Amino acid sequence: MVSCVSSPETSWCPSPLSVETSSITSDGSESVLDLKMSSLSSIKEEDLHQSLPPCVLDGGMNSVYDHQLEQAMAEAEKARWDAYRETVRRRKAEKDLIDAIRKTNDTNILYQEEIKLRKELEEELHKAKEEIHNMRSQIDKVNENLQLALDHKSLKENQIGEDSRTQSLQLFNEFSFSEIEKATCNFNPSLKIGEGGYGSIFKGILRHTEVAIKILSHNSTQGPSEFQQEVKILSKLRHPNLITLIGVNQESKTLVYEYLPNGSLEDHLICIDRTIPPLSWKTRIRIATELRSALVFLHSNKPHSIVHGDLKPSNILLDANLVCKLSDFGISRVLSRQDDSSSNNTNSTQFWITSFAKGTFAYMDPEFFATGELTTKSDVYSFGILLLMLVTGKSALGIKNEVLYGLKGGEMKSMLDPLAGDWPIVEGEKLVHLGLKCCDMDRKIRPELYSDVWRVLESMRGLCSNL
Repeated sequence: MVSCVSSPETSWCPSPLSVETSSITSDGSESVLDLKMSSLSSIKEEDLHQSLPPCVLDGGMNSVYDHQLEQAMAEAEKARWDAYRETVRRRKAEKDLIDAIRKTNDTNILYQEEIKLRKELEEELHKAKEEIHNMRSQIDKVNENLQLALDHKSLKENQIGEDSRTQSLQLFNEFSFSEIEKATCNFNPSLKIGEGGYGSIFKGILRHTEVAIKILSHNSTQGPSEFQQEVKILSKLRHPNLITLIGVNQESKTLVYEYLPNGSLEDHLICIDRTIPPLSWKTRIRIATELRSALVFLHSNKPHSIVHGDLKPSNILLDANLVCKLSDFGISRVLSRQDDSSSNNTNSTQFWITSFAKGTFAYMDPEFFATGELTTKSDVYSFGILLLMLVTGKSALGIKNEVLYGLKGGEMKSMLDPLAGDWPIVEGEKLVHLGLKCCDMDRKIRPELYSDVWRVLESMRGLCSNL
């Protein structure tokens, strides 16, 4: 708003040109300001004199002009600053916009990559589901074939069992007592090769065959029941690692076996007779493997498992090739199921209970000794003691605690029997740990012979392949 110059005599307001010049808006445009300034400068002085009142022309012309010029310059400066600030603001806005666009593009790229990756994962997941489905179908088919094979195996086992029983009746010989006397030269002491709880064992020639003859002693701790039990079991079973019963004499309760020239495992471990060479570590591992096979055969007998019940080195005989044969089935037992109503349940526990536990104390299952309940795990305990003996060469009594003490002291190497040769430390340690697990006080912790024990011994088969 431009003020009018007034005096007592007259009043004056600037011309429209002056008003236009003094009312420049601050829109930030320098071109408008320059135009106005050029218009102002083009005003002729005489035109200015004509437009001004006489009172101004007389003395205030210069001051008014200066005032208007200063005001125009100030407004021009302000317009320049406003324009500068606007430029800065716009540049910043443009930069922010460019950054936003760049971030948007980057985000879009990441989003597209994520979509691609998700699609690939979905495809992989779909393929995996299809593979799982196919594998399940294959597993179902394999299980079906396995079940058919098991059914077929069961049928064959029953047929083999019948054939074996028939064959055993055909192969089982009944010898007269006179034949027994003749074979042993009237029980000549020079032919005596052993003595046990049942009686004396003689070497003899019977029907042109070298045999071992075990005759019941009058003062024996065993009797007719043990004789009948051994005949009952061995007449039905044939296995490479079970001693072969050739025949009997019912009158004298005499048992006739195949003859095994290398004595018992006890003879080779204790080495009382210096003429008997010790067994190498390879032979010992093989004997453990063969013994496991014999026990699995007994425990898998159908319809009921058989437990040897007196597993010890003196009952393990060795043939000419040091192949082991398990003998002495006098106190062996055929197990029955816990509940007759569960006879169709293959997982039910089989056992035999007695009020008087028979066996050799150092090898006897503590649970059997305490409860009178005999199970297949009772043989596993005895097998564990035998394993420790094969590795260390120590006697059975107290061997478990002695081995545990040696392990705690880090004396594994010194525990290995030096008579067996240069034991491989790793295999020796595996056998020791396996033996300790087998003879654990808790029968539930003892491993299964057909799986756990097999895996450990099978891994060592290559070491004994040249035997």
